[in-house]
Amino acid sequence: MITGSMETAETLNAILKTIDEGIHVVDADGITIFYNSVAATLDGLTPDEVHNCHVLEAFPSLTTETSTLLKVIQTGKPIFNEHQSYTNRKGKQIDTVNSTLPLWLNGELIGAVEVAKDLSKIKQLSEQLLDLQSKMKRLNKSHKNQTFASYHFSDIITNDSTLDQVKMQCEKASQTQSPIMIYGETGTGKEMFVQAIHNSSKRSSQPFVVQNCAAIPGPLLEGILFGTTKGSFTGAIDRPGVFELADGGTLFLDELNSMPVELQAKLLRVVQEGVVQRVGSHVTRKIDVRIISALNEKPEECMNKGSLRHDLFYRLNVVYFELPPLRERKRDISFLIQYFVTHFNAVFQKKVEGITDEAEQVLQNYSWPGNVRELKHAIEHSMNFSEDYSLIGLELLPKHVAPSNAAIRIESAPDLSSVPPLRKALGDYEQQIIQMALKQTSGNILQAAKILGVPRQTLQYKIKQR
Repeated sequence: MITGSMETAETLNAILKTIDEGIHVVDADGITIFYNSVAATLDGLTPDEVHNCHVLEAFPSLTTETSTLLKVIQTGKPIFNEHQSYTNRKGKQIDTVNSTLPLWLNGELIGAVEVAKDLSKIKQLSEQLLDLQSKMKRLNKSHKNQTFASYHFSDIITNDSTLDQVKMQCEKASQTQSPIMIYGETGTGKEMFVQAIHNSSKRSSQPFVVQNCAAIPGPLLEGILFGTTKGSFTGAIDRPGVFELADGGTLFLDELNSMPVELQAKLLRVVQEGVVQRVGSHVTRKIDVRIISALNEKPEECMNKGSLRHDLFYRLNVVYFELPPLRERKRDISFLIQYFVTHFNAVFQKKVEGITDEAEQVLQNYSWPGNVRELKHAIEHSMNFSEDYSLIGLELLPKHVAPSNAAIRIESAPDLSSVPPLRKALGDYEQQIIQMALKQTSGNILQAAKILGVPRQTLQYKIKQR
């Protein structure tokens, strides 16, 4: 029986060592009984330096009040997704999001386990961007028209009547102060439209600030949006958020539906009252910001799934635009092909004359899950290998756009004996589409699922099926 328990403990120990997040386990007295190498790397220590030590002995910068492990031992209550910022023994600034859970055995509290996810690099980059934007805002006071928005409506070219109508409506809406919401698939040019709206508005000489809500984990995003106050959490300093940086100008909240729902409630207060309160502060600051938000899923779907609050949607959806995907703008495909050929001729200093009819037909029939951005990359790919005074043929197109059988023409009645069962044919085609989406997103399953319009779990299941 003892041998079995020892084997179980060794197995558990081996599993914990393979997890790529910091794991720290203490007993009821705060003595470390497990500390993996990931946690050691974060803290600038070795596992031996922490093992069998009290938390406050191993980490003298902590106190009974600031240590989440000791707090959980005292209260018996779990702490989820708490942001911690501290300097490790090597003087390196570390930012983590920790979840700390009490350990119970037969109704008795025997210790606590903490799982720490390292967000240092993300936080560092986010703060560098905030500092840069803050510096640019100060420069704007002495230099007009210095914003981060470079696109104008003249840069948005289209031969499609639907998109042209959206463009004209956006120009009209740019002259008001109303919040704007834009829906469009990945690659349809949402940010181009947003920048053009800002540059055409009365706020054009004021800051234009962009925040992608999917790029920053929820525990850090609140501080990025609203700012932080010194002492609000360990290592926090006084720093304005993007709302303060965008004061007087435009704030673009991209992928709004990726923002944690609990944070959307705090955003709603800012929208309703026009004031912002830094994390850890009781002081409110009046702001004048025009919010333009973007979704990569239809708002009705977002609300049905619970990823977008209804009340926030009604506040921000004063003016709404929907950008049609490239597959619904067939006239734009030929128009944009020639535009990109001309563009890359200038960039690469080449003299490519255009594209063959056969290659253009393949591009017309392709579904373009990455929309205009994917078409641009496809032409750029082809232009890398093309010769002067030549036409881009099928052989130069990216393989996922023009597979090897793309040029096959059926000249006679098909041999029905070779027709596969419909279920198999549909399954094979489904896998082709999935592989195209995964290639477009460099293997990112979450982004591929958004492109395909299916839940992430469904896509994972379909991938494992093959």
